[in-house]
Amino acid sequence: MPPPIKRNIEPWQDPNIKPYIQIESISKKYGSTEAVRNVSLSIYKGELFSLLGGSGCGKTSLLRLLAGFETPSYGHILIDGIDITKWPPYERPVNIMFQSYALFPHMTVYNNIAFGLKQEGLAKNIIHERVMEALELIQMVQFSDRKPQALSGGQRQRVALARSIVKQPKLLLLDEPLAALDKRLREQTQFELVNIQERVGITFILVTHDQEEAMTMSSRMAIMKEGQIMQVGAPHDIYEFPNSKFVAEFIGSMNIFDGVVIEEEEDHVVVDSPEANCPILATHVGATPIGANISVAIRPEKVMMSKTQPSGNRNCTKGIVREIAYLGDISIYYVELPSGKYIQSSLPNLLRLSERNVKWDDEVYLFWRAENCVLLSV
Repeated sequence: MPPPIKRNIEPWQDPNIKPYIQIESISKKYGSTEAVRNVSLSIYKGELFSLLGGSGCGKTSLLRLLAGFETPSYGHILIDGIDITKWPPYERPVNIMFQSYALFPHMTVYNNIAFGLKQEGLAKNIIHERVMEALELIQMVQFSDRKPQALSGGQRQRVALARSIVKQPKLLLLDEPLAALDKRLREQTQFELVNIQERVGITFILVTHDQEEAMTMSSRMAIMKEGQIMQVGAPHDIYEFPNSKFVAEFIGSMNIFDGVVIEEEEDHVVVDSPEANCPILATHVGATPIGANISVAIRPEKVMMSKTQPSGNRNCTKGIVREIAYLGDISIYYVELPSGKYIQSSLPNLLRLSERNVKWDDEVYLFWRAENCVLLSV
């Protein structure tokens, strides 16, 4: 008999691995406003973990609590098993990289990176060795004598990163680190940042409102709303299996139909939804009783489109194409159903726009697979 296949288990899936960062029932009040509400998180060594949410959701307040710039009203923060809740910022094994980079304009790249090490009083040879290692890591040895104003935005971002990691913190906090970069440079820098993080092995916590950034870079992420954690998981899990309407609509685009369960079996349900103008068959896990109000979510890329009617009446509806959004690699079709609801279907642009047989005001059939439906409680 062949030996069993060894599968890599992520640290958060292994009960024998203890979390490196533990946030236990943290709350923070500013007067009568509760910016962070009873948040608990476990983050593991070497993770690149993202806090994702809209403005005012509490993600930056949580970052400031981790950095020690704010004191929690309740709860505890532990790093590597040590409670640091009441430690001042300068005593914490934590560094932070700000959105503005905050480089010293009168110092060279070398001296900017060396500044924190000099403040610690390390020997000159150790400082030089650590700075040169950092410069090699960010591939900027040749720019060591330049001032920040002589660098591009992406180069300044890398210098700020090197200055943050050169002190070898246990935790590095990144506050919207790529927000100042243009789209193309931001996409390039995302991969650079991930590669550097993997090489140095420092645990990163990234705060961002950019969904694409969080999805691209994170090992896991937490979606925040009104100071609370709505869902924690790997990017693909949150995208494919959102646990609420809020998360489903916040991450990417989503078609959502409200309805009532009219049939329930062990592996599927059938939902009657006047909005969809067809019975919806959805595979599921768990009990969903007949008569329950429920929402069915379907991603636009899972919705197929044809001018010819497919067989069967479940998971198949028809409507009129009202808008076509051309995005280069894909086009998004906005189709109005008889109920007045709009549904999106995103299709790859395998043909030129002029060569496709679906145009504005065409009647089309939209259909999807049962396994691509996500059931959400109302």
